[in-house]
Amino acid sequence: MGNCFPNPVDNFSSTNKISTPVDFVSGEKKKGPVIRKQPSAVEGGGDESGGGGREAVVPASGNIVTPNLRCYTYSELRSATRNFRPDTVLGEGGFGRVFKGWVDGETYAPSKVGIGIPVAVKKSNPDSPQGLKEWQAEVKFLGKFSHPNLVKLVGYCWEDREFLLVYEYMQKGSLENHLFKKGAEPLSWSTRMKIATGAAQGLDFLHTTEKTVIYRDFKSANILLDSDLNAKLSDFGLAKLGPANGESHVSTGVVGTYGYAAPEYIATGHLYVRSDVYGFGVVLLEMITGLRVLDTNRPSSEHNLVDWARSSLADKRKLRKIIDPRLENDYPSKGTVKAAELILSCLESDPKNRPSMEEVLVRLQEISAIKTKPRETKVHASQPTGPHRDRHYHSARQSPLHVKNGGGRANQLSPMRSY
Repeated sequence: MGNCFPNPVDNFSSTNKISTPVDFVSGEKKKGPVIRKQPSAVEGGGDESGGGGREAVVPASGNIVTPNLRCYTYSELRSATRNFRPDTVLGEGGFGRVFKGWVDGETYAPSKVGIGIPVAVKKSNPDSPQGLKEWQAEVKFLGKFSHPNLVKLVGYCWEDREFLLVYEYMQKGSLENHLFKKGAEPLSWSTRMKIATGAAQGLDFLHTTEKTVIYRDFKSANILLDSDLNAKLSDFGLAKLGPANGESHVSTGVVGTYGYAAPEYIATGHLYVRSDVYGFGVVLLEMITGLRVLDTNRPSSEHNLVDWARSSLADKRKLRKIIDPRLENDYPSKGTVKAAELILSCLESDPKNRPSMEEVLVRLQEISAIKTKPRETKVHASQPTGPHRDRHYHSARQSPLHVKNGGGRANQLSPMRSY
């Protein structure tokens, strides 16, 4: 029988220290290059406020709820996933594998395939030292919050060394797959802005809820899409309560995904609310360029997307040369300029100079309202512009920067981690 505790929200310590000094992990079956580093000593003071006042933008409503999660037995989830059959695997990450299962739409009891509603069952890797802590963090936060842009947690199982979580099933998978998976249908500019806005609403809710929550692992792999391509944040294993008592930051062990983590956090272990804003800027950059933040199969000067693209973001003439060619010029030029300005503000080295997520939302709504002008219609793929004019143009759906010199394919740093 599983261990069902009555109040999962309170059965968790917010301290999450890693015993190893530094651990950069990468590989096909991981969630990307992962950072783990010991916390620095606590330092107080500072003011993280900055930027304009709170604009009249109201994100989709969310609230704090009394946990009402179903406690499953291991055998129940084994039944729901047909004994965790390989053909039900949806993805795999650092926590473990995610399986597709079926439960009753009202009671959430296990059901047969095709009967009831589909769910995603995340099964921990029993050899992972972080498995229990990440499982507890998921139950603590997702079990407590309800918001249209956060994935819904249905239930959990804790039995011996087995830790499982049951989520609503997201039909369209991760944003990461839509941006980078070979053969994926390109997302239109308006759809990309819709997804960015939805993800920003989820992050803004976390930052402005009763007790500020820092997500700490904002990346394209953790943005899931439903059947209508509405964005929902998933994977709260690294989430942490924000600073209190007037302090500007919390000091903690450094965990997250390299490339998305804010530089001040990596360097000092000081975690600010606006450390999440840096990660949002990185994802928005991936969305407008169609390129991964890290790819060692690109030319050496382009391994790190942020470093390489920063100068182009600040130059209107260079900007159009880095826009995802799969958009086929079907985007508003003014909108890309505004998006580039927003990205640069999110990537500011000093967290005090970054906008709040509420400000980000206002600016995203302004960008989404900018429509493509008639003269900015599609250009046929055989007529590349910018840097592609002097390069071999491989496809309207694949930027040449995804291809190694010599025609090799880009390294897929994180093939799939949907949940």
